[in-house]
Amino acid sequence: RYTPNIHCCSKVCNRHMIFTGTVREIGSQAVWSLSSCKPGFGVDQLRDDNLETYWQSDGSQPHLVNIQFRRKTTVKMLCIYADYKSDESYTPSKISVRVGNNFHNLQEIRQLEMVEPSGWIHIPLLDLVNNPIRTFMIQIAVLANHQNGRDTHMRQIKVYTPVEESSIGKFPRCTTVDFMMYRTIR
Repeated sequence: RYTPNIHCCSKVCNRHMIFTGTVREIGSQAVWSLSSCKPGFGVDQLRDDNLETYWQSDGSQPHLVNIQFRRKTTVKMLCIYADYKSDESYTPSKISVRVGNNFHNLQEIRQLEMVEPSGWIHIPLLDLVNNPIRTFMIQIAVLANHQNGRDTHMRQIKVYTPVEESSIGKFPRCTTVDFMMYRTIR
């Protein structure tokens, strides 16, 4: 059983790792689907970068979020934003993270229990030797909610991949604001 450190990072998931260029968010490269949703509370709200909006399930548990990539993808971390104070019985208390090539061969790699979470939940997706996993699909299953709630709320989900080193040569990471402004070659 995996129990992550649950804390809020100034409402920005892994700001330090993103700022230093060690990871990048790749959720936009995936096809997202849900087991169910209330009208107006679906994938668009789950991915809109707004912590005030959320996905709301509409059906029996487990509630599923499916994230499918077109090719095998390296994934280092999954981040989920949960807010017990706002969502109460809709807040997940037990989550399973599964990976695989498709729906038919998913394997659970993490199961976590959360007690009144408030902020970003960081879930490293690493293999047995601490390398980021490579997968076609990630499934997040909400197995239980606080106070035995039926439907669930998830406010945001982010998927991160490690940034590869340059194949041209080893360059130092540019981490100052001035360097970060001009780090992309046109």
